[in-house]
Amino acid sequence: MSALAFRAFTRGVSRLPGHCCAWRFPTIPAGNLCRSLCFGDLMQRLTRSDLLALGFMTFALFLGAGNIIFPPSVGLAAGGQLWLAAAGFLLTGVGLPLLTVVALARVGGGMPRLTAPLGAKAGGLFAIVVYLAIGPLFATPRTAVVAFEMGMAPFSGSSDLALGLYTLVYFAAVLFLSLNPGQLVDRIGKWITPVLLSALLVLGGAALLVPAGAIGSTTPAYQGTPLLQGFLQGYLTMDTLGALVFGIVIATAIRDRGVSNEALITRYAVSAGVIAAVGLSLVYVALVYLGATSQGIAGEAQNGVQILSNYVQHTFGAAGSVLLAVVITLACLTTAVGLLTACGEFFSKLLPLSYRTVVITLGLFSLLVANQGLTQLISVSVPVLVGLYPLAIVLVALSLADRLWCQPSRVFVPVMAVTLFFGVFDGLAAAGLKDWVPAFIQHLPLAADSLGWLLPVGLTLLLAAGFDRLRGAAQLQTQ
Repeated sequence: MSALAFRAFTRGVSRLPGHCCAWRFPTIPAGNLCRSLCFGDLMQRLTRSDLLALGFMTFALFLGAGNIIFPPSVGLAAGGQLWLAAAGFLLTGVGLPLLTVVALARVGGGMPRLTAPLGAKAGGLFAIVVYLAIGPLFATPRTAVVAFEMGMAPFSGSSDLALGLYTLVYFAAVLFLSLNPGQLVDRIGKWITPVLLSALLVLGGAALLVPAGAIGSTTPAYQGTPLLQGFLQGYLTMDTLGALVFGIVIATAIRDRGVSNEALITRYAVSAGVIAAVGLSLVYVALVYLGATSQGIAGEAQNGVQILSNYVQHTFGAAGSVLLAVVITLACLTTAVGLLTACGEFFSKLLPLSYRTVVITLGLFSLLVANQGLTQLISVSVPVLVGLYPLAIVLVALSLADRLWCQPSRVFVPVMAVTLFFGVFDGLAAAGLKDWVPAFIQHLPLAADSLGWLLPVGLTLLLAAGFDRLRGAAQLQTQ
């Protein structure tokens, strides 16, 4: 390129927003330095409004019905210990999903890269199982049924016909939003999430400013270990599994905005995760407080649905049911869109099928599964999800500590194998098959809370890390 041609090129570049190489260096010939400066300036970045919308989208993906139901139950049981219980809930309900988003962002947003140290077959199998469980088999259909039971059934009744018609409309909306993943930031982040946030602001603001009563008493379970009990309840949200599949959705949404630089994609994904984490934390704290101050009107409530229903009826009257229906429906809808989009992205790369074909097929399958009813869905899904959750937590932890391992496979394989062993028995226990669980596992610390895997996995990690260090040192000496 001649000097004259280069100057003409840089003058064109200078007219683009934020690209000013030409006017800063009008006399510099076409050297490598100026070319790098120009192309560096040309690198696509997200605007602040786009980044905020991305964060809102991520927040909406995570905020499902379970995230709204669990915190009031924690508050109702914690009473005067609500702040410690809330802190424990935030550790696992917000902290673990955020760490998962960070781990996925570091490896490029896809689960296959996260599972690479396990080997192609084991890692691929784990990814397939997670995507199927959190997608069409269990979690996605459950969002539709929960949205129906909490949002529509109070008005329409719980007949099979009402469920069928509702799920048909519900999945039509999910498919419409999922078929164009490049529009998720605009459709969810800029349109749906603000409506959801407004409804949550009304509900959360009322909980803080117009409580149903004074903070109630503390139940025996929360008197001694409120932090641990909150930790366990946050653990049961199982958002870490959701984060494993949402990572690819977030990364794809960023790339669809024209960002191609991997460092920027990582930074934006982490920023979106932080925005979502802040939003989730505020919602959780408000709902925990709602539960803690609702003992007078919901003291006999068995779950968060009853607590919320009693509160909105007490505070808002008939309009409260509409408010709760809006919150639950939008929360479930956005989560379903995220799950279906993630499964579409994953399986369209794994199978010789287009993204559109995969999404439509999985959406129709989820529709059929949803019409089996909530009770049957929960009875089957909970054991599977409980069994998978320890694997997800350990995988993320090992990935975040990858710089500590000389050869990651030497640590990943034995630790994940032990986690799988104990995860299977946790799943059997959750299914009510405790007779199938060996006695020594039932007597492990925290086994009653599905956390019996912590001690053996921790010991395996120490041994595997020590072996990895010794082998690494020996290899260095032989070189």
